[in-house]
Amino acid sequence: MSEENKDLGDKAEDAFDAAKDKAKDLGDKAEDAFDDAKEKAGDFADKAEEAAKDFKEDVKETFDPNNPDSGKTIAIIAHLTLVGWVIAYFMNSSNKTEIGAFYLRQVLGIMLLGLVLSLIPILNLIAWVLPLVLWLMSLISCINGEQKPVFLVGTYFQDWFKGL
Repeated sequence: MSEENKDLGDKAEDAFDAAKDKAKDLGDKAEDAFDDAKEKAGDFADKAEEAAKDFKEDVKETFDPNNPDSGKTIAIIAHLTLVGWVIAYFMNSSNKTEIGAFYLRQVLGIMLLGLVLSLIPILNLIAWVLPLVLWLMSLISCINGEQKPVFLVGTYFQDWFKGL
Protein backbone atom coordinates (compact mmCIF):
# COMPACT_ATOMS: atom_id res chain seq x y z
CA MET A 1 0.00 0.00 0.00
CA SER A 2 2.79 2.33 0.48
CA GLU A 3 3.45 2.30 -3.22
CA GLU A 4 -0.21 3.01 -3.84
CA ASN A 5 -0.11 5.81 -1.33
CA LYS A 6 2.97 7.20 -3.06
CA ASP A 7 1.22 7.12 -6.44
CA LEU A 8 -1.84 8.78 -4.93
CA GLY A 9 0.36 11.40 -3.31
CA ASP A 10 2.10 12.09 -6.62
CA LYS A 11 -1.22 12.34 -8.41
CA ALA A 12 -2.57 14.66 -5.74
CA GLU A 13 0.55 16.81 -5.97
CA ASP A 14 0.28 16.93 -9.78
CA ALA A 15 -3.44 17.84 -9.54
CA PHE A 16 -2.61 20.53 -6.99
CA ASP A 17 0.13 21.96 -9.25
CA ALA A 18 -2.23 21.90 -12.25
CA ALA A 19 -4.96 23.67 -10.24
CA LYS A 20 -2.42 26.20 -9.02
CA ASP A 21 -1.27 26.89 -12.61
CA LYS A 22 -4.84 27.14 -13.81
CA ALA A 23 -5.71 29.56 -10.97
CA LYS A 24 -2.68 31.67 -11.88
CA ASP A 25 -3.75 31.74 -15.54
CA LEU A 26 -7.29 32.72 -14.55
CA GLY A 27 -5.88 35.40 -12.25
CA ASP A 28 -3.77 36.79 -15.10
CA LYS A 29 -6.80 36.77 -17.41
CA ALA A 30 -8.91 38.53 -14.77
CA GLU A 31 -6.17 41.12 -14.28
CA ASP A 32 -6.01 41.70 -18.05
CA ALA A 33 -9.81 42.01 -18.22
CA PHE A 34 -9.74 44.47 -15.30
CA ASP A 35 -7.06 46.55 -17.04
CA ASP A 36 -9.11 46.57 -20.27
CA ALA A 37 -12.25 47.60 -18.38
CA LYS A 38 -10.32 50.30 -16.56
CA GLU A 39 -8.96 51.63 -19.87
CA LYS A 40 -12.41 51.58 -21.49
CA ALA A 41 -13.93 53.35 -18.48
CA GLY A 42 -11.22 56.02 -18.74
CA ASP A 43 -11.95 56.47 -22.46
CA PHE A 44 -15.66 56.72 -21.74
CA ALA A 45 -15.05 59.30 -19.01
CA ASP A 46 -12.88 61.36 -21.38
CA LYS A 47 -15.56 61.26 -24.09
CA ALA A 48 -18.28 62.19 -21.57
CA GLU A 49 -16.21 65.11 -20.30
CA GLU A 50 -15.63 66.32 -23.88
CA ALA A 51 -19.35 66.03 -24.67
CA ALA A 52 -20.21 67.98 -21.51
CA LYS A 53 -17.79 70.75 -22.51
CA ASP A 54 -19.30 70.90 -26.00
CA PHE A 55 -22.81 71.07 -24.51
CA LYS A 56 -21.75 73.84 -22.13
CA GLU A 57 -20.32 75.84 -25.04
CA ASP A 58 -23.51 75.32 -27.05
CA VAL A 59 -25.63 76.53 -24.13
CA LYS A 60 -23.42 79.60 -23.68
CA GLU A 61 -23.69 80.39 -27.38
CA THR A 62 -27.44 79.82 -27.49
CA PHE A 63 -28.19 82.02 -24.49
CA ASP A 64 -25.44 84.59 -24.96
CA PRO A 65 -26.95 88.10 -24.87
CA ASN A 66 -24.72 89.11 -27.80
CA ASN A 67 -26.15 86.31 -29.93
CA PRO A 68 -29.24 87.62 -31.75
CA ASP A 69 -30.82 84.16 -31.69
CA SER A 70 -30.61 84.06 -27.88
CA GLY A 71 -33.43 86.56 -27.44
CA LYS A 72 -35.38 84.82 -30.17
CA THR A 73 -35.19 81.54 -28.25
CA ILE A 74 -36.42 83.24 -25.09
CA ALA A 75 -39.21 84.93 -27.06
CA ILE A 76 -40.40 81.64 -28.55
CA ILE A 77 -40.35 79.92 -25.15
CA ALA A 78 -42.40 82.81 -23.72
CA HIS A 79 -45.18 81.95 -26.18
CA LEU A 80 -45.50 78.40 -24.79
CA THR A 81 -48.22 78.65 -22.12
CA LEU A 82 -47.87 80.29 -18.73
CA VAL A 83 -45.16 77.84 -17.66
CA GLY A 84 -43.12 78.70 -20.75
CA TRP A 85 -43.55 82.39 -20.01
CA VAL A 86 -42.24 81.88 -16.44
CA ILE A 87 -39.25 79.90 -17.73
CA ALA A 88 -38.52 82.57 -20.34
CA TYR A 89 -38.80 85.27 -17.65
CA PHE A 90 -36.10 83.63 -15.54
CA MET A 91 -33.94 82.93 -18.59
CA ASN A 92 -34.22 86.57 -19.63
CA SER A 93 -33.48 87.87 -16.15
CA SER A 94 -30.06 86.19 -16.19
CA ASN A 95 -29.24 87.25 -19.79
CA LYS A 96 -31.22 90.38 -20.66
CA THR A 97 -32.02 90.66 -24.34
CA GLU A 98 -34.13 93.34 -25.96
CA ILE A 99 -36.21 91.00 -28.09
CA GLY A 100 -36.74 88.60 -25.17
CA ALA A 101 -38.03 91.37 -22.91
CA PHE A 102 -40.20 92.75 -25.73
CA TYR A 103 -42.00 89.44 -26.22
CA LEU A 104 -42.25 88.77 -22.49
CA ARG A 105 -44.27 92.00 -22.24
CA GLN A 106 -46.35 91.15 -25.34
CA VAL A 107 -47.24 87.63 -24.19
CA LEU A 108 -48.01 88.74 -20.64
CA GLY A 109 -50.35 91.40 -22.03
CA ILE A 110 -52.06 88.90 -24.33
CA MET A 111 -52.56 86.42 -21.48
CA LEU A 112 -53.97 89.09 -19.16
CA LEU A 113 -56.22 90.43 -21.94
CA GLY A 114 -57.60 86.92 -22.50
CA LEU A 115 -58.19 86.50 -18.77
CA VAL A 116 -60.01 89.82 -18.42
CA LEU A 117 -62.15 89.22 -21.51
CA SER A 118 -63.08 85.73 -20.33
CA LEU A 119 -64.49 87.20 -17.11
CA ILE A 120 -67.04 89.27 -19.04
CA PRO A 121 -69.94 86.91 -19.91
CA ILE A 122 -71.00 88.53 -23.17
CA LEU A 123 -67.42 88.79 -24.48
CA ASN A 124 -66.58 85.20 -23.63
CA LEU A 125 -66.38 84.13 -27.30
CA ILE A 126 -64.14 87.07 -28.15
CA ALA A 127 -62.03 86.16 -25.12
CA TRP A 128 -60.90 83.05 -26.98
CA VAL A 129 -60.65 84.39 -30.51
CA LEU A 130 -58.98 87.77 -30.02
CA PRO A 131 -56.12 86.60 -27.77
CA LEU A 132 -55.53 83.61 -30.04
CA VAL A 133 -55.21 85.87 -33.08
CA LEU A 134 -52.95 88.28 -31.18
CA TRP A 135 -50.86 85.36 -29.91
CA LEU A 136 -50.42 83.98 -33.45
CA MET A 137 -49.43 87.41 -34.79
CA SER A 138 -46.93 87.79 -31.97
CA LEU A 139 -45.51 84.29 -32.50
CA ILE A 140 -45.04 84.86 -36.22
CA SER A 141 -43.25 88.16 -35.61
CA CYS A 142 -41.13 86.51 -32.94
CA ILE A 143 -40.07 83.66 -35.23
CA ASN A 144 -39.13 86.19 -37.90
CA GLY A 145 -37.00 88.05 -35.33
CA GLU A 146 -39.02 91.27 -35.60
CA GLN A 147 -40.09 93.38 -32.64
CA LYS A 148 -43.55 94.16 -33.93
CA PRO A 149 -46.26 95.09 -31.38
CA VAL A 150 -49.56 93.25 -31.75
CA PHE A 151 -52.57 94.96 -33.28
CA LEU A 152 -54.20 97.75 -31.21
CA VAL A 153 -52.86 96.85 -27.76
CA GLY A 154 -49.18 95.93 -28.30
CA THR A 155 -47.83 99.43 -27.66
CA TYR A 156 -49.85 99.61 -24.44
CA PHE A 157 -48.39 96.28 -23.30
CA GLN A 158 -44.87 97.63 -23.89
CA ASP A 159 -45.65 100.72 -21.85
CA TRP A 160 -47.53 99.00 -18.99
CA PHE A 161 -45.00 96.21 -18.48
CA LYS A 162 -41.77 98.12 -19.14
CA GLY A 163 -40.42 96.87 -15.82
CA LEU A 164 -39.87 93.39 -17.30
